[in-house]
Amino acid sequence: MIEAHSKRQKVLEYTVLLLLTVFILIPFALGFWTSFLPTADISKGALWSSHLSFDNYVAAITQTPIIRYLFNSLVISLLTMLAQLLFCSMSAYAFVFLKFKGRDGLFYLVLATMMLPFEAEVIPNFATVRSLNLLNHYAVMVVPFLTSAFGIFMLRQAFLQIPAEVKEAADVEGLSHWQFYGKVVLPYSRISLLTLAAYSFLASWNQYLWPMLTTFSDNFRPVQDGLRQLQSQETFNNWGMIQASAAIVVIPTLLVLFIGQHYFKSGLNEGAVK
Repeated sequence: MIEAHSKRQKVLEYTVLLLLTVFILIPFALGFWTSFLPTADISKGALWSSHLSFDNYVAAITQTPIIRYLFNSLVISLLTMLAQLLFCSMSAYAFVFLKFKGRDGLFYLVLATMMLPFEAEVIPNFATVRSLNLLNHYAVMVVPFLTSAFGIFMLRQAFLQIPAEVKEAADVEGLSHWQFYGKVVLPYSRISLLTLAAYSFLASWNQYLWPMLTTFSDNFRPVQDGLRQLQSQETFNNWGMIQASAAIVVIPTLLVLFIGQHYFKSGLNEGAVK
């Protein structure tokens, strides 16, 4: 009876997960499919055409600055990711392995900033970057996001899992804080670092409001804001090309997710073996 109940429960769980998966994938599949349809058929509401082609993708690449937008987003996301990995890991290390007065209070203050919505920070951040003459530059997309309270919190929790005996052994061996940080702490917390890397990259890649306020030219405009620019007088009615551009934009995020999942599973398997 118990085994039969367990099987029915698993079937129900997998059925619900399958339905949710289909529900989530339908809009993506529909958008991807329409990117191959002629604009005339899309305007008529047709979901099938005998003229499927890559013309929309060719038009998106040759007639719009989508490649420049992708390059801009790649530069911004990589710089943001590397900066957060460095500064969040250093901050987390200080909150775990350095002893100083007010350490816990300062950490709770950092956590408190997570309760502030980003919209509440837009005006002071905009005033700051404008006074520093950073508008319409890569720096305006990177400097406000050099670190994150979430990243510090996540890595601090990972560093707390390192046994105290490891730090004591490192002190006996005469390792400095920098040596212990680079040779022990970072390799030990590789999975958490990969998770933060994927999270920070995707968060930067998908930003929309901040680049819309701070970038004014195609030379620095990231891809999410660039898609909005495609709805201009010249391309507003070319929905096939816009759908193709949107599909191109999604590809890097899917690659990051798949690659991150691969390394995450590899790290879990290595941890299980150890």
